[in-house]
Amino acid sequence: MDHDQDGGARPATVDRIATLPNLISLIRVLLMPVFVALILHEGTEAAGLVLLAAVVATDWVDGYVARHTGQVSNVGKVLDPVADRLALTAALAAMVARDAFPLWAALLVIVRDGLILVAGGVLLLSMRLRLEVRWIGKAATFGLMCGIPLVAWGEFGLPLHEATLPAGWVLFGAGIVLYYAAAVLYAMDMTNAVRMGRNASSGGRIERSI
Repeated sequence: MDHDQDGGARPATVDRIATLPNLISLIRVLLMPVFVALILHEGTEAAGLVLLAAVVATDWVDGYVARHTGQVSNVGKVLDPVADRLALTAALAAMVARDAFPLWAALLVIVRDGLILVAGGVLLLSMRLRLEVRWIGKAATFGLMCGIPLVAWGEFGLPLHEATLPAGWVLFGAGIVLYYAAAVLYAMDMTNAVRMGRNASSGGRIERSI
């Protein structure tokens, strides 16, 4: 078993595609059009936000299953964060379209995600290296994916909106700070990989792709 930069144990990686965690991530992707349609349709916003919350929960579930069943896979290491980004972007687009979330706040998330995905893709294609997801990044994503629906819930005027709106903004604020802090760390990882060339390992945070 490998260890990460924080000294924690990291489960061994398998090269299979057909794993339960990958199936959960795929289901998360397939549910995106459903919660987007529900959020966009007047009268079904609550159902869409509840489904989005369920999708957020599966992000924790697939990681837990992967680690505890020995099904951490190379495909999953790419699919899981990409599914997170797609779900978040899709939800934001739907909420902005319904005036349930401000465009400026959505752009804070989308621009950051775009930069990281493009840079990570270039690193993967040009050097066959892949960024390892950091826990600060996962924590930031969780905060955003809890905070953003709560803000939208409040803006839609759904039950308990007086409480969900401020709570959502607190979670969003904390999440976005962590999001950009993680981006700085990822930028350092990528810079280190480029500097060290094809032999870069970045202390376990960057792995050679299959």
